Amino acid sequence: MKGLWTPAWMARHFVALVLTATCLGLGWWQFSRATDGNSISWGYMFQWPVFGGFVVFIWVREIQLARRRSRGETEPTADETPAPVAPRSADAPITLGRPVRVAAPAAPADDTDPALEAYNDYLAWLAAHPGARPADYPGRIPQ
Repeated sequence: MKGLWTPAWMARHFVALVLTATCLGLGWWQFSRATDGNSISWGYMFQWPVFGGFVVFIWVREIQLARRRSRGETEPTADETPAPVAPRSADAPITLGRPVRVAAPAAPADDTDPALEAYNDYLAWLAAHPGARPADYPGRIPQ
């Protein structure tokens, strides 16, 4: 818990509190403008507190991550292979798990597209001749 009272964390707490109070204050200001007849302020009146809620959400999330790090828990990385999943019976409830990315093989490099090659030649020619117009290209312009 000492880690959340360092000068860096105190600055983060202060910034989060100021941002939240500012968003709520701007929401109240928009409410007063809306009641005075500015109809667009009705939307902003709801928007500012949502921004303040987002600040609180990120603030709480960062505190939770800092506590996990201080306890020595590591965050999962993308390189970790997921644990094998046991087959599910038909009457078992469906639960949400961590998404798994399946490694897809890269496209073979020898499959070339003639239109792509022609376009690349066209772009290379334009780069080599900076003063030329596209209509000056001696080859066939790709469609």
